[in-house]
Amino acid sequence: MKTLSVGIGCRLHTSADEIETAVRAALGSHTFEQIATVASIETKADEPGLLEFCARHVFTLQVFSREQILAIGVHEPSAAARAHLGVDGVCEPCALLAVAAGCTAHLIARKTVYAGVTVAIASTAPAPAHSVTTISQDLP
Repeated sequence: MKTLSVGIGCRLHTSADEIETAVRAALGSHTFEQIATVASIETKADEPGLLEFCARHVFTLQVFSREQILAIGVHEPSAAARAHLGVDGVCEPCALLAVAAGCTAHLIARKTVYAGVTVAIASTAPAPAHSVTTISQDLP
């Protein structure tokens, strides 16, 4: 069952292989088959490596505006994301925002960094007792 959303932040010109390596590392015991969607900030909508990664695995890429991202708090704000994008983080808020409307999401993997790629994973499956962040989303 596809219950995971993967939030990704990356530098310009990050390759699909670098993104894939980072996602695999963040997934831990989870599999690519459990991923429902990949999400990032709107400025990454045309990032070739991110688009290639999504195409390779037939993932939908959802992008969110700065305003949407700012509405979701982050555990550890990123000075780099603030300086370059005007937000406190990309991967965690995007992972949480990407869940289906009406679902409750929780982070199962906080921001992890691998070779300049940040990845966070949210799930719509029932939250375990040690869930780190939960939001309810009921979008129109």
